[in-house]
This record gives sequence, C-alpha cells and structure tokens, in this order.
Amino acid sequence: MENNAIKNRYDFVYLFDVKDGNPNGDPDQANLPRVDAENQEGLVTDVCIKRKVRNYVQLKHELKPPYNIFIRQGNILGKIIDDVKKEQDKDVEKAQKKLNQLYYDIRTFGAVLSVGKEGGAGTVRGPVQFTFSRSEDRIYQAEHSITRLCVTTEEEAKKQEKRESASTFGRKSTVPYALYRMHGFISAVDAQKSGFSEEDLQLLWEALNNAFEHDRAAARGEMTKRKLIVFKHESHLGNARSGELFDLIKISKNTEIPRAWSDYAVTPVEDIKKNLPSGVTVFEI
Repeated sequence: MENNAIKNRYDFVYLFDVKDGNPNGDPDQANLPRVDAENQEGLVTDVCIKRKVRNYVQLKHELKPPYNIFIRQGNILGKIIDDVKKEQDKDVEKAQKKLNQLYYDIRTFGAVLSVGKEGGAGTVRGPVQFTFSRSEDRIYQAEHSITRLCVTTEEEAKKQEKRESASTFGRKSTVPYALYRMHGFISAVDAQKSGFSEEDLQLLWEALNNAFEHDRAAARGEMTKRKLIVFKHESHLGNARSGELFDLIKISKNTEIPRAWSDYAVTPVEDIKKNLPSGVTVFEI
C-alpha cells in the first residue's frame, strides 16, 4: 500500500445543493439547519460529509479490509486499538501502520488513537481534510408543523377519544433551497505516512460523487452533488497556494432569490485552465 501512496497534492471544490430539507441539523438550536449567526449563511460540518464518505465505502466494500471503517456505530474503539497494539508487541508505530492498513477512514481522514487500556496508539493525521460547507447565499430556516393520527401513549388515546386532541403535533425544519460550497485538501506528504493510495483516491472521488445517493431521508429533502472540480499539483508539496486556486472558481446567480441549481453559473473548467499557475492542472469529476 505504501509503495502506491499518492505522489501529488490535490485541492478541490465540492458543490452540492438541498431542496426542502435539512442538510445538517444543529443540536444546540433544536435541530434547525446550521447557520452562521452573523450573516445567516448555511453551514454543513466537515464531519457530516466525512460520514457520508464512510457510509458509501462501507456499503461498497462491506467492511472488508483494507476498506473497513473505524468510526462507525457499534465499534468499541479502545478495544480495537488494544487488540491491534497487542498483536504488534505494544509498538505504537507498528500499531498505527496496521490500523492504517485495515481501515480506510483512518488512512484517509486520520484518527485520534490515544484511547484504550494499553495506552493507545497516538494520533494519525490524515491526508484528506474538508472545510465546513457554506451556502452561497443566506438561508431561510423554514419551520413546519406536522401532525400524526396515531398516538404513542394511553393518555393521548383517551384525549383523542374525547376529541380533545385530533392528532399529535410536531415540528420539521427545512431549507427551501441552498447551494453549498466545500473546499478540500489532499496532502501527498501525509499520504506517504498513512498509505493513502491511488486506489483510495479514486474511491474518495467516487464516494463524493455518490455521497447523497444512498443517504436519503425525509428530513434531508433532495440533496444533490452538483460539481467536483479538482486541482492537481505536479509537486508533492504543491505548485500554488490553495486559496489562489479556489479564487479561480466564481459562482454567480441570475436571480435575487435562487430556488434551483439553474439559477447559478459556475466558472467553466475551460476558463479556469486559462489562468492556472504553472505546474497545476484542473479537471472535473
């Protein structure tokens, strides 16, 4: 795996939208869609998108090494780390290497491994990092009252019989429409350490392309990947700063209140190519 670790740095821009759904509820705000309190732009955490990548890899490879998933429901992380560390004669470096080999998400995103009865196995810094996704415009946090004919308690049933309460009321929060932009970074230097390979990279692109296709839920409405634009550097250290490259991708709108993907225009890849720094190529996945 290490011999096939990626040798190029990558930066990328990921665009997705939501219609009549809650892309990432905020538990500190009654599960309302996450929002920047200062300017009301919508937010989706990096952890949320990483979860969708993990879920896709799990569905495709069914937890078989080297594509097992470390951060998932049901795993007792301390026990996993302890067992691997014992197999490696309690050598932290060997334990990290083994865990990288077994788990796709560790060698991709990294992991804090400093738990367990054996003292843990330190920390792995992953080569792939995501920013928070931020909406291109202010979002409206719509709240809807919903009703349910069925009851869950005997008290509710008695009230219904007496016609004191015809149904149970609840609340649902949505974003009518929003386009979100996320930036990503892939370090060839950290990939050499974790063993993140060319095969792993292709799987990452595939997972981002299909992130929402197998994650449907009534609460999330319609979520759709729109664009994945990738900058590839010739050098493992990079040939330009990521901010310069991201600035080449402009998003404009043709209406004051966008309500569809067609209301936006994104800089075409062919136009981006005209302004690329030396040693950098761009392509769309």
